[in-house]
Amino acid sequence: MKPSPNETIHDRNGHKHNHQPNHEHSHEQHHADYERIARAIAFMRQYHRSQPDLKTIAQHVHLSEYHFQRLFKAWAGISPKRFSQYLTLEYAKAQMAETKNLLELSAEAGLSSPGRLHDLFVTVEAMSPGEFKTGGKGLTIRYGVHNSPFGHCLIALTQCGVCNLHFFDCGSEQYANGQGTDEQGAKRIAAQYMQDAWPNADRFYEPWATKEVRDRIFPSSPSSSRSLSLSDEQLHLKPPSPLILHLKGTNFQLQVWRALLNIPFAGITTYQDLAISMGRPTAARAIGTAIGRNPIGYLIPCHRVIRASGELGGYRWGLERKTALLGWEACQRQSLEKLSPKRLPLERRSPDG
Repeated sequence: MKPSPNETIHDRNGHKHNHQPNHEHSHEQHHADYERIARAIAFMRQYHRSQPDLKTIAQHVHLSEYHFQRLFKAWAGISPKRFSQYLTLEYAKAQMAETKNLLELSAEAGLSSPGRLHDLFVTVEAMSPGEFKTGGKGLTIRYGVHNSPFGHCLIALTQCGVCNLHFFDCGSEQYANGQGTDEQGAKRIAAQYMQDAWPNADRFYEPWATKEVRDRIFPSSPSSSRSLSLSDEQLHLKPPSPLILHLKGTNFQLQVWRALLNIPFAGITTYQDLAISMGRPTAARAIGTAIGRNPIGYLIPCHRVIRASGELGGYRWGLERKTALLGWEACQRQSLEKLSPKRLPLERRSPDG
């Protein structure tokens, strides 16, 4: 049952919170919009050699040309035709070469500054062995389900920082049955995920607590990428405090996840080049396994690692979403280059840089 406009939710301390639904973009509508965009992008990638026209793509997602063009531009900031240039093998290989050079320069300089996502810096704090091995015993974790440019996402926080950012797979059995497309359905799926990931932690569904983090990661309207294009004034402000990621994993997994933060925004690298940048040139397969266990999507950008052939490889949250992420970031970088070309490409910078 959907919450009413003034539904009261009690948190773990007995405090009341008025649940205000997003009238501009409901969970159901947001799910439907993102699903159409993801399907359209997958279709464009699959048939990029024949370059399907707007009418053909719109028909594939059961929309008129006008409504599809409007929906897509609201999400990407550019037309589907212009977006398709970011889906080609040639573009992927050009980005792989550029990113390889940046990673080599970073390794030579011994840089270890936080990862950068627009004006958001990200740092990593490892959990204690006790927290890691006991399923979160002694931890208090607050979590919530939110809209994002890439569909519904679950964000979970410990006292130290973000411990999960999990996208809901639109192709999952729950979504196929319509169980996750509304707010209550998404909440049920999130609760099961948290139970599996943190069986011994004290878990509380508190979306009002995680919304602030969502707003830092995906500013303004979750359905519009244009809001993430920073103004020239914003680009020259001192960045805010880093967003801390509180990670549980083996030492090797943590090393891999930290290495992912070195990949520049909108960059693309290969499993082998990432292994070389880590000083582990023979560990590409093990690194790929660690990447697949990344618990924090988008912020730890495992989507930026693909095969040397230019094929996408795997992705924990689905290849459609990986394709959407890579293309969307390319659009964002293009927009930012127009605003402040002197500050790009968006390689890692220290907070004082």
